[in-house]
Formats: sequence, structure tokens, C-alpha cells
Amino acid sequence: MNKWGQLTLVLISVLFTSYQKLVYGEPFFTADFLIFSLIAWLVGWQYDLARFYGKKAHSSEVSYKQLIDSLLEIVVIHSNSVILYANQAAVSAAGAKSKEEVIGLSIFDFIPAEYEERLRERIRLAMKEQKPLHNMEHKVKRLDQTTFFLEVSSQRIVFFGEEAVLSIGKDVSERKAQTERLLQKSEKLALLGQMAAGIAHEIRNPLTSIKGFVQLFKDQNQQKEYYDIVLSELDRINAIVGEFLVLAKPSAAVYSEQDVKELIRDVVTLFNNQSLLNNVQIFVEFDRDLPMISCEQNQLKQVLLNLLKNAIEAMPMGGIVEIRAMAKEDGKISIQVTDQGMGIPEDRIPTLGEPFYTTKEKGTGLGLMTSYKIIESHNGELVISSKVNEGTTIEIILPALTQEYIKST
Repeated sequence: MNKWGQLTLVLISVLFTSYQKLVYGEPFFTADFLIFSLIAWLVGWQYDLARFYGKKAHSSEVSYKQLIDSLLEIVVIHSNSVILYANQAAVSAAGAKSKEEVIGLSIFDFIPAEYEERLRERIRLAMKEQKPLHNMEHKVKRLDQTTFFLEVSSQRIVFFGEEAVLSIGKDVSERKAQTERLLQKSEKLALLGQMAAGIAHEIRNPLTSIKGFVQLFKDQNQQKEYYDIVLSELDRINAIVGEFLVLAKPSAAVYSEQDVKELIRDVVTLFNNQSLLNNVQIFVEFDRDLPMISCEQNQLKQVLLNLLKNAIEAMPMGGIVEIRAMAKEDGKISIQVTDQGMGIPEDRIPTLGEPFYTTKEKGTGLGLMTSYKIIESHNGELVISSKVNEGTTIEIILPALTQEYIKST
């Protein structure tokens, strides 16, 4: 640390005292001189110290920015949707030539319309949480309107005294495309023959029934109950096609903060009438405190409905279905659906979730396959355990949104 400030102020004090001595003949070493010199020394020392730390801070800031700019990951800082900082990787990914073309724009200028709600919810959660959010895939637009896929993690920070969101991500377009190509060459091609045979079999059965009853209509059109059977078979065809559409149609799900207890209560309420008609009682048990989760509520409700439907169909003579939600270690929650059905042989459990593999007489297996896909998209697991003649438990394991538990209402 240099001492130019101290020396300059003390020199000014000496020159001023010398001027007074020469012009007015006053003594050089006086109490005023000593006091002013001491003050000049202290003020100069504080000034030099401030300059030293200012230069050090500026040097650290320059080094920090150089380090961030050298990263291969895309780094963006934004507040109130306005981009405050972008490193060189982010500038290149956006298709810009300089940072000035990116900084000051809205973050939503780079997000397709179908992903805007997802990003708004993501920003809201980032500003609320005290820890980084887990990675999520977003579709992103460049300045020339071409798109790519970005896997990004976000966290709330303070940037120059202002609350902001730091987002760090990497372009996964190539990895995504490569994965899709591999799937097309392996799993999708392998499933094609199996699904084609399954579709032919599943649709042919109801069509055979329809054909037979239509032939009967020619001679016995007074039999009204035949109409109900035909309509039932048509509904079955529609349900099979509907499940295929759920599996095949891509969508940008909007994830939001949800209370597991409320989701389960809603599903049980919807299923109460059907359970009573089938002589089935549903019992629900929650841990006193459960963390919130981030999910697409309609998709998760669909999974719970599928599991309840399977549980009731597994008990044709009636019985009890138990639903329990509890907190697990490592920031996860567990939802267990247990029935008292006939159970599933252990060797069949690994094949559950494959299309058209089912233990039910008129099942398609697509409902459980859809459930697997939804839980996987929520970074969760679906685990099946069963004992023959005792029953089946299906457990959904999902990441909790926060470690801070919310008191149950």
C-alpha cells in the first residue's frame, strides 16, 4: 500500500506553516502545527487505505468476471425479468456478437411462449428458496429465432445490492438429439412390433363384439341391452387411443408448488363413489408435517387415479385401500398405495409398465406405463412390491421442494 495521501497532506501542512512563518513571522513548531500535521497524517492514512481496498476490490471483480467469462457453462443474472449480466458463453448461445446485445433485454425474449409459465414459476421458486433449484430442461430461442434445449439450475443471489436470480446451464440439444436417435434405433423399434400386435389385438376384440351385436340388431333390434354393450366396447377403444395420445403427445408441463395432502384428498374425493360401488374403503394417513413439492398437479393426479383404479380392480370382492404420505430422508417424500388384492408374482413385477403387459383380463398396461413416464419426468421413482394372496404396494418417491416443513392444516 503506497502512502501518497499521507505524504501529500502532511506536506501541505508543512508548506502552510512555512508560509505563515515567512510572511507573518510566526513560530514554526506550534501546537496548531502538531495537531494539523497529526490530522493530516490520519486522514491521509484513511484515504490511502480506502484507495488500496478499492483497487483490490476492483481487481477481484475483474478477475471474477474474467473467470465467469472463461466458463463453458452459460451464466445469466437477471432481476425482474431484465438481464443484468451474461457471460461470453451465454452471448454466443444467444446468437449475439456482444454482451450489449443481450444485457438489458427481457429473459422472456429468449423463451418460447409455451415455456413462459414454466419459467415464471421457476423464477418465483428461486426467489423463495435459500438453495439452488434442481436442474430443469428449458427450450430457448436465439436472437435469430432458432431454438435449442438448455439444462439449467437457478439460485437467488444479491447482485450489486439488488436481489436477482443466477442461472447456470448448458446446451443439451446434442445430447437430447443423440438420445432420441438411440431410442429410435433401439427401444422404439423394439416396441414397434410389440405395440402393433397389441393394438391389433386390443382393438380387434371390441370390434368383434360390435360386429356380432350389429348382426343381431338385424333380427332382434328390440334388445336394448345390446346397445349398452356396443357403447361400452366403443368407450374401451376410445380409452386405449386416449392413453396412446397421452404417451405420444409432447407438452411443456407447468410445474407449481403443491401440497401433497390436498392432491391426495382431491383424488380420493373423485374416487369415493366408485369405491363405494365396489365395496372398497379408502383410508388416508399423512405424516403431521410434509414438505411441499414442485409438480404438474393434473399429471400427478392422473397417476394417483391410475393407481387407485388398479387397486380397486385388484379386489373384485371388495376390501381396503390404504394411502399413506410420509417424509423420507435426503429431502424426498413417499406416497404409498396399498391394496388387499391377489398380489403379483415376483417374476412379473419387472415387466409391469411395459405396453400391453398387464395382469388384468381387459387391461392394456398403458395406464401404468403412463404413470412411470410422468413420475420419471418429475425426477421421481415408482416402486412396486407385492406378495401373492396378500396384496400390492406401489410407492411414489418424489423430491421435496424445501427442507422447511409446512404445518399441516
